[in-house]
Amino acid sequence: MPEPMHIRNLQLDFGARTYVMGIVNMTPDSFSGDGLLAAGDPVRAAMAQAQRMVAEGADIIDVGGDSTRPGHESVDTAEEVSRVTAVVAGNRASMPGLPISIDTSKPDVAAAALGAGADIVNDVTGVTAGAALAPIAAAHGAPYIVMHDRAVPADDDVVAETVADLRQALVQAEAHGCDRWSLIVDPGIGFGKTAEQNLVLLRNLSALRELGRPVLLGTSRKSTIGKVLELPEDERLEGTLATTALGIAAGVDIVRVHDVVANVRTARMSDAIIRGGWTEPQP
Repeated sequence: MPEPMHIRNLQLDFGARTYVMGIVNMTPDSFSGDGLLAAGDPVRAAMAQAQRMVAEGADIIDVGGDSTRPGHESVDTAEEVSRVTAVVAGNRASMPGLPISIDTSKPDVAAAALGAGADIVNDVTGVTAGAALAPIAAAHGAPYIVMHDRAVPADDDVVAETVADLRQALVQAEAHGCDRWSLIVDPGIGFGKTAEQNLVLLRNLSALRELGRPVLLGTSRKSTIGKVLELPEDERLEGTLATTALGIAAGVDIVRVHDVVANVRTARMSDAIIRGGWTEPQP
């Protein structure tokens, strides 16, 4: 069992319960339709969304300024920095104890967000770029989330390849200065994998436990759910909740979601069944 991790005023006691990470997208074109950049005052809208998510039970907020939807062209560093730093700084000022994650693949964006008050680096290219953001996370003493992606989708055993790729990325992150206790892995559902491979990986999430690190699962509104259920992005809540519950049964520690209330309730019920520890209050 991974050892506890302290971030701001949150002690992540992995194994005791599941933690919920709320998604704040500072983009105009998020695949899930929740990009806030088109709002009249995007920073105010993002801060309001983060505050609502915390009130709904989110433990961590993940701020991103560059879409990862298929076919999207990445924005330049300066634009991404301008999208995320004001949101990070505003939320840090209004919610001093809130753990904030920066979702990026760019070193300068990660550094700017950490400087503005972010606590965690969430690297969507952790595998494909060889844990390139690890030195920045290490320099700030920040937890580092290593996500799995592939330039070429796996042809054979997607589970074995995902575990092997993540293991290598963990070695690279440690070589770049990260302490092992600060590393979190993400199997990268929807990244460099077919829908069938995503389902195989979801069926075998417990294989990630052999890495000895906390596991983050990000399936919220993903296209695999849409393909299986034949539903658009805004009708994939139930499918997402199924992956949350089954992920917790497989040992997932953090779920990254758009719909906080429903996922918090699903996580708490799943924890009561899977992890135990719940007792009925005495009158």
